Amino acid sequence: MKVVALVSGGKDSCFAMMKSIQYGHEIVALANLMPADDSVDELDSYMYQTVGHQIIVSYAECMGIPLFRRRIQGSTRHQKLNYRITPGDEVEDMYILLNEVKRQLPSVTAVCSGAIASDYQRLRVESVCSRLGLVSLAYLWKQDQSLLLHEMINNGILAITVKVAAMGLDPLKHLGKELSSLDSDLHKLKRLYGINVCGEGGEYETLTLDCPLFKMARIVLDEFKVVMHSSDSIAPVGILHPVSFHLKYKEKTSSLGICDNTNLVDHEKVGLLFEIQGDCFQNCDALQSVADASSDNHILNDVPDNRLQISCSRMENTFSMCCWLQDSCDTSPGLQDDLKIVLRKVESELLARGCGWKNVLYIHLYLANMNEFALANETYVSFITQEKCPFGVPSRSTIELPLQQVRLGNAYIEVLVANDQTKRVLHVQSISSWAPSCIGPYSQATLHKEILYMAGQLGLNPSTMTLCSGGATNELEQALKNCEAVSECFRSSVSTSSVIFVTYCSTRIQPEERKRIEDKLHGVLEEMRDSNKDSLSKLLDTIFLSIHVPNLPKGALVEVKPILYVQENLDTVAETPHESPKLHIPTSWGFQHERWHKSCIQKCIVNGKICAAALSMTNELARNICSCLLGNQIMEDHLELVSKFCIYLLNEVLFDSAFCWEDLKNLRFYFPTSLNITLEAGSVIFSRVFNELAESNPTIHVDKFFNLIPVLGAGRTPTSMDDILTCELFAQKS
Repeated sequence: MKVVALVSGGKDSCFAMMKSIQYGHEIVALANLMPADDSVDELDSYMYQTVGHQIIVSYAECMGIPLFRRRIQGSTRHQKLNYRITPGDEVEDMYILLNEVKRQLPSVTAVCSGAIASDYQRLRVESVCSRLGLVSLAYLWKQDQSLLLHEMINNGILAITVKVAAMGLDPLKHLGKELSSLDSDLHKLKRLYGINVCGEGGEYETLTLDCPLFKMARIVLDEFKVVMHSSDSIAPVGILHPVSFHLKYKEKTSSLGICDNTNLVDHEKVGLLFEIQGDCFQNCDALQSVADASSDNHILNDVPDNRLQISCSRMENTFSMCCWLQDSCDTSPGLQDDLKIVLRKVESELLARGCGWKNVLYIHLYLANMNEFALANETYVSFITQEKCPFGVPSRSTIELPLQQVRLGNAYIEVLVANDQTKRVLHVQSISSWAPSCIGPYSQATLHKEILYMAGQLGLNPSTMTLCSGGATNELEQALKNCEAVSECFRSSVSTSSVIFVTYCSTRIQPEERKRIEDKLHGVLEEMRDSNKDSLSKLLDTIFLSIHVPNLPKGALVEVKPILYVQENLDTVAETPHESPKLHIPTSWGFQHERWHKSCIQKCIVNGKICAAALSMTNELARNICSCLLGNQIMEDHLELVSKFCIYLLNEVLFDSAFCWEDLKNLRFYFPTSLNITLEAGSVIFSRVFNELAESNPTIHVDKFFNLIPVLGAGRTPTSMDDILTCELFAQKS
């Protein structure tokens, strides 16, 4: 991609350019925001470094590419973490600047910045990029600061300190010093006081005088003076004010204009410098939606009542909802119309419950054809926008399912909703070396009441956003590393561990490779557990499920979707849960406890908090049930009997763990299309079973919510995805 680089003059923005080039991008322009008054060294800005701005003008000449500059008119008006367009805010200056760059250089498609740890700055850059249709590149994001500092020094960045503001840094001693000479001092201060060695806590700022990108010339600072902002005895604050400088041209380069002035104000612009005007109070654009969802209000009225289906759980604080279209006899209008209908129906149900998209924690988006993934995203974002989700857009997983084989439409959606607004969302849209940016309008992970719901992760190389080569096992290993990187952002001081681990396997995986995937999955998780005190597979008995599906986004072979428990308070785990009433199983069902029942079940219990379980009904177990109760009749004819047995076992799991059906968050039944039943027929069977259970327990509320998911196969491992029925249950105390 052709890139415009946001430069402050500091080491980070210069190294970010070097990393962008390393990953195949081309820096074609520079962009800088500077104070309105040249005599001012530093602004009270949350966004921009301005110390040393007098020298940035020479960067264009040093690199031989144009520099676009704008004088900052705005101030910090919107101080919340997630930025919303605010007239007069300093972020709007960046928007005006980059908008003009894009106008003059239409080939520019990306912006690189030196963000390392500041969500505040990263989110604002991403917001501006989103509005302008640009890609954000942030290759320093979440990198280890000690390693990053050494990498900068070793790769030829010559930078000096132009501000110090930390315990142990003396303006008179440390200002103007080269970064390489301060390496040992910074690491000593890290050990003593915990400072950020890259200055991410505002401990110091730098000015780059030379680096490998400066092909034409390097900057020589001839004279400067130290200006004390604070003479505090513990952490004095001082800045370096440049007085004069000149350029020293490198071998076989011609001068494009000489900057050897002493007043540093009226440079000759040499054809490479552009100053961008405009009023950030008047030129603040309004966000444009991809589509006006309200224009589709009529769409539900055109759908026959028997075609549009929705199911909701009754849990008060957190509830699940799923919505789908029965396949009509007429030709389907296509994915876009089907998805609009489903999303509109979910939206209306949310409003009826006093909620909105802002309350949604997680979305499972099931498509009939993954080749329409881009179209699905385009439609999806017309409903679910950052403006409607001020606390962050929901996390999401997207897979292809054989929907039309069970007589469904082109789209099927499942949402998890919370009535409160306590969720914490991680939504990184920048391409970085940390973890993949989201390939759709969703967040990497959402934390709510100690449960971390992670978006489906593919085996993408974060830096290039391409699938890693080498087959399914390599993709799986990279996907697990991506999961670990995301989970580290939510690490609890108490513990973090995985509850449920779902692996989606594409049909393109050869049968002989499934065993290698199984071994790789457990091998990598074991390594993570040994190397980290907290990891994806730590402390709890993780439930593993493997789902066989037709296709995955980007043509991936595997996708993984963990649910983690992030323990916030050590004391609450020890609480003794109140005993929940046990449901009476109808005597007509005829089940009695047998030792072999446990072989069907995987459980993960957090005392008084979480009850997760998975049931695997293999052909052998199903035949055992049917032969015991109905002689030698064919298993496929008795899905109702198998479903009763599953609910019987789930009832035992819930009661033994002091949970009840009212604690249910979601209940999924994965059924293979080889059973040759429609989703409608399956829903009738399960509804009848739950009705019988409710009739036998008139004094106890039985939540009848369940979600039937058609798959090619499912089971505990990639080598055993041939269950007659696989059940996934998740319950949580309010």
